[in-house]
Amino acid sequence: RAALDRATVLLSMTKGGKRIDNVWGSGGGQQSVKHLVKEIDMLLKEYLLSGDVLEAERCLQELEVPHFHHELVYEAVVMVLESTGEKTFKMILDLLKSLWRSSVITMDQMKRGYERVYREIPDINLDVPHSYSVLERFVEECFQAGIISKPLRDLCPSR
Repeated sequence: RAALDRATVLLSMTKGGKRIDNVWGSGGGQQSVKHLVKEIDMLLKEYLLSGDVLEAERCLQELEVPHFHHELVYEAVVMVLESTGEKTFKMILDLLKSLWRSSVITMDQMKRGYERVYREIPDINLDVPHSYSVLERFVEECFQAGIISKPLRDLCPSR
């Protein structure tokens, strides 16, 4: 009720639209899911090339879709599963650690991203053999780094 009352006040103000942009941001919620997924994929690929955590964090915040950060978590973990070397594993771990510590990605969004991976791991494993063992190792590293909770770690599927 408080949020609705606040929205009513903001909408009734002169130049209300301008004020709303400053309060809630503009653009993020207006973009299509397909576009956002593409942006997140490009963000992750650029990060893997540059290694610049702060730039990745800035780009994610510029998308203005905190309710969609679970997509970054999901895509990042899938990239780890699909990669062949340790470099991607370590870099994605560092990125998630940084986004978690800076509170850019919330506990809920982190949880939703991991749960999506857990649900889809049987299909991922068809294309990427050994994805279960890589996922178990990555989840354990994330737990040790404090990125995910013990209950979320314990939900990790295994072969």
